[in-house]
Amino acid sequence: MTRHTAIEVIPAEELEVRHARCRALLDAQAPEASGMLVFARVNIYHLTGTLGNGLFWLPKEGAPVLLVRHGIERCKLESPLENILTFRSYGDIARTLEGAGSPLGSTVAVEYSGLTWQLGEMLRAKLADRTFVPCDNVLTLARSVKTQWELAKLRIAGQRHHQSLHVDLPKLIRPGMNEREISHRAWDAFFARGHSGILRMNSFGEEIFLGHVAAGENGNYPNHFNGPLGVKGEHPATPYMGYAGSVWKKGYPLAVDIGFCLEGYHTDKTQLYWGGKADTIPDTVRRAHDTCIAIQQHVAERMCPGAIPSEIYREAMQMADKAGFAEGFMALGKSKVPFVGHGIGLGIDEFPVLANKFDAPMETGMVMAVEPKIGIEGIGMVGVENTFEITETGSTCITGNEYDMVCVD
Repeated sequence: MTRHTAIEVIPAEELEVRHARCRALLDAQAPEASGMLVFARVNIYHLTGTLGNGLFWLPKEGAPVLLVRHGIERCKLESPLENILTFRSYGDIARTLEGAGSPLGSTVAVEYSGLTWQLGEMLRAKLADRTFVPCDNVLTLARSVKTQWELAKLRIAGQRHHQSLHVDLPKLIRPGMNEREISHRAWDAFFARGHSGILRMNSFGEEIFLGHVAAGENGNYPNHFNGPLGVKGEHPATPYMGYAGSVWKKGYPLAVDIGFCLEGYHTDKTQLYWGGKADTIPDTVRRAHDTCIAIQQHVAERMCPGAIPSEIYREAMQMADKAGFAEGFMALGKSKVPFVGHGIGLGIDEFPVLANKFDAPMETGMVMAVEPKIGIEGIGMVGVENTFEITETGSTCITGNEYDMVCVD
């Protein structure tokens, strides 16, 4: 029989740290709960080390249990958990956990967003004698603070991300190429640096493929995606990546907003390119881009343990207004988005958000994508995005320290 070996096995001690944080948060937010049931695949990975197809039970006390419908052999190869069992239906959950010595209590915290309404109703029917409370916020807060194990991956991703966009891609593109061609060159650059080939979103129904490649005015194209940079995309059915009918011309910007994924962990970065020499950049475009760099620098200096995200957001808005770019800051017209940055990790869109009403203090170990951008009518969108690690003394950019437009003649 073939003996398989896992590519990586997450250390048991690493999982214990994550479990302890979840338990502490659960105790604070839902003290009546006996534990929590987790259903979303990425959250299961975060708490087990394998992308299990099933559910994960983390009791307040006692041993955690991973229940899977399919692929138990792979789960046992990849996860250090001792209790990995199979189940067939939600009706098996209580009995199986009881047999594993880790029973459900009368009140159970459930990841509501990890199930469709249909599956949630089915779970409620199969566990009719239990009371459910949500634990989604517990999982969100737990993932927002990265461990040293996670940060090590993110730092490597950030280094490769910068090399891909700032060093490699400029050698592969030129004005006269269409967005689709540039997108394919970007894939070449990213895959050569070890990009895992997938980008994940946490928001329900949100999708992403490669990222946004927007030449000229397409940077202001109306957008379904909850971000400032517009993108025409391949087609209305697949409005991602870049359009073959849009050509990057000299005298216009090219905005490339692509996430880098390394072993499940993402960094986010936007690189602006200018079609032509530096002395052909119009003054308005130069001032707008420099304003974005200045706002990013201010945000980076303000992000530290104890800082309040909503206050940082308001300061960024004030800087854009003072510079005369309030109208185009974070997109033009109805495309404007009400934030200037977001947490990032196993998903592109994580907690916290640099936006109004996010008033919980920032913590050491958070990782933030900061993306001030300005839309200019008739030109396109300029600006920056980089990923920052929150340390005990402030924030450090992990996606490079060169923020100006790269000129490609």
